[in-house]
Amino acid sequence: MSEQQLDENKLMAERRAKLTEIRQKGVAFPNDARPTDKAGLLHEKFDDSAKEELESQNHQAYIAGRMMLKRVMGKASFATLQDATGRIQIYLDKDSVGEERYAEFKQWDLGDIIEAKGTVFKTNRGELSIHAHEIRLLTKSLRPLPDKFHGLADQEIRYRQRYVDLIMTPETRETFLKRSKALNAVRQYMMKAGFLEVETPMLHPIPGGASAKPFITHHNALDMDMYLRIAPELYLKRLIVGGFERVFEINRNFRNEGVSVRHNPEFTMMEFYAAYWNYQDMMDFTEQLLRDVAIETTGSAVLTYQGQTVDLSQPFDRLTVTQAILKYCPQYTSEQLADENFLRQEIKRLGAEVPVTPGIGALHFALFEETTEHLLWNPTFIVDYPVEVSPLARASDKDPSITERFELFMTGREYANAFSELNDPEDQAERFRKQAEAKDAGDEEAMYYDADFIRALEYGMPPTAGCGIGIDRFMMLLTDSPNIRDVLLFPHLRREE
Repeated sequence: MSEQQLDENKLMAERRAKLTEIRQKGVAFPNDARPTDKAGLLHEKFDDSAKEELESQNHQAYIAGRMMLKRVMGKASFATLQDATGRIQIYLDKDSVGEERYAEFKQWDLGDIIEAKGTVFKTNRGELSIHAHEIRLLTKSLRPLPDKFHGLADQEIRYRQRYVDLIMTPETRETFLKRSKALNAVRQYMMKAGFLEVETPMLHPIPGGASAKPFITHHNALDMDMYLRIAPELYLKRLIVGGFERVFEINRNFRNEGVSVRHNPEFTMMEFYAAYWNYQDMMDFTEQLLRDVAIETTGSAVLTYQGQTVDLSQPFDRLTVTQAILKYCPQYTSEQLADENFLRQEIKRLGAEVPVTPGIGALHFALFEETTEHLLWNPTFIVDYPVEVSPLARASDKDPSITERFELFMTGREYANAFSELNDPEDQAERFRKQAEAKDAGDEEAMYYDADFIRALEYGMPPTAGCGIGIDRFMMLLTDSPNIRDVLLFPHLRREE
């Protein structure tokens, strides 16, 4: 056992002894606290007030929070309480709270949760404080908080013990407050545009809506294997068939894939579908949605991410896969991109896997992912994807080798995927068959054949466009977070030893 663990065990033993003594005197964890004030709101209301003005107002406050700082100075002491809105200083003395309670306070520890009632005032140094005339211990903290100067330095511990991270790190609290604000802005924007928020199943009999490896579970009552949702797409399009013409879902998806700074096996997306739109309409809408949410959340459409500017205020660039390769990778020529043999050899040379899917479009996409994607820093729509890599998207009426699809890239990563939906049931059935053949050939991420979805399309789905936005990645951008785990309250980690 390390010296640090021995010290912690000793401190915990001392705190447990204090708790035992508290239990012997009465209720150890009272449940009748009803604070009427918050630290942040008190600061908003009184920070600009003069010391003499506060003395004349005699404003009474009742606050509760975690004790983060404590200074005992004979007959008077100071403590700093932290609640959900911030921190405020408490001043107490033996005459105000009574000798017995003051003696108890001196035994309380950092991390304890206490309540205080008293008069709002300012110290001679101008710090807003509460002169407590009542103070009570509400919750005894048995574990000591991390050292206030070093905080929670180990990043994995911050992810694993997010509750401590939130206590100790104001920046972490701000990240998740901003995430909540951004999600609310997304919802408000969607509803103002006439979209209906819906909920679709998370347990699927057939995984669908994306090319991904699913998690498998078993339903005992039905005696059947089921799959955690990899995407809500096929259910949302069933709702379009049913007559809901604009729907959206902010949903949790699960994909049994690798973990990285951009990937977590459980993640949040928003998918939305609009009848009588095409991918061009969806592109315009998505651009404005992200711009408005950025402004609502941060106050500006010009963001800073990892030291570089990301400008959402200007029109987003729009390029095809091959146009993007030629623009960002001038070592390639148009003639080379038309040569399948060259593309296969180049993909091999780069150490990437040559696609098993036939067609030059799949080769273009593989080369794009390997050479170009990471170079797309400012918002860029990559449009008109090859049909080989877009099994659910509608083929272009002008060029059946491409689909009416776009993906949005920023900061070198994908943020959104959208297309004019395929509403031809016979075309969709044929594409499902090809996906099933690819799965039989060993492609674990290929889609299953979904007969019920084909049946839904056979009833008729109006012309529709759909889009999926990676909420977690967008939150990384809005909060300037380098790792997806920074914007997930409880990211997945290996089991603790």
